[in-house]
Amino acid sequence: MSNILVTSAGRRVELVNSFKKECIKLNRKLKVFCTDVNPELSSACQVADLSFRAPRVTSNEYITFLKKICADNSIVLIIPTIDTELLTLSEHREEFFELGINIIISDKSIIQACSNKNYTAALLNKIDIKTPAIYDKQNLNYPCFVKPYDGSCSVGAFVLNDKSMLTADIFENPKNMFMEFMPKSYDEYTVDIYFDKFGDLKSLVPRLRIETRGGEISKGVTSKGAIYDYLKDKLSNLKGVRGCINLQLFVNLKEKSFKAIEINPRFGGGYPLSYAAGANFPKMIIQEYVLNEAVNFVDDWVDNFLMLRYDSSVFVNDYKS
Repeated sequence: MSNILVTSAGRRVELVNSFKKECIKLNRKLKVFCTDVNPELSSACQVADLSFRAPRVTSNEYITFLKKICADNSIVLIIPTIDTELLTLSEHREEFFELGINIIISDKSIIQACSNKNYTAALLNKIDIKTPAIYDKQNLNYPCFVKPYDGSCSVGAFVLNDKSMLTADIFENPKNMFMEFMPKSYDEYTVDIYFDKFGDLKSLVPRLRIETRGGEISKGVTSKGAIYDYLKDKLSNLKGVRGCINLQLFVNLKEKSFKAIEINPRFGGGYPLSYAAGANFPKMIIQEYVLNEAVNFVDDWVDNFLMLRYDSSVFVNDYKS
């Protein structure tokens, strides 16, 4: 028997359920387990087949913990979900592979490039994907956009409309980077992308971010057309990537202008939209890494497919704090 482990599962109920659904379809003996620092308060852990309390990903015991959990529970696949564990897992990927465990993660060089937005821009430019200009802070153009080079979920990101807003704290913060501000004529898109175990592009699904909450899409719609055409051949040249990654970019369709801002080398929070539209990455992962089957390029997902998210609840009987 082989099982899948979703680490740092938190609130990713839809992702866990998508893997559970595909496990039932492809292999009824395959189960989906989760870890979290507090599994009792993780909704994803509550819907998993089994869950485990994990040390923090920054702990020196984290890798030892994962190896033991995998060995004790016949786990052959690990699906990371948060940025803070990616570098550590990429560094230990070969160790796990020698134990018969596949961590679905890109090469360390990709993880490092994606964790610093200055390096991300260089990576994207290398494959001819344009990015917003990055300004020397001694020579800023206004308005400009400020964000930490290692930030996520829009934390610490804001607009400087003019020089009067540039305080000493903002200017002297070593993590702040100053970028070209994208005007309202640009819409924000995210793209769910799947690369197989050999690093070959197998699917990409652009989706318009109609509305976000807490840095994550709450209303969105799939979109093929110009964005798909712009990215497809370019992404085929991105080397060292495995599994699902998520690209964010600003798009002015009228002017056919595309400027990418970051890559998340993991499942994005809005992936359930792509899954519902027919881009079945969990199935691809199981086929490749459990059933040892090749996967084909998938582009028959539903275009103009709308997602409207709402709050839902997971209830746990007899909870003890």
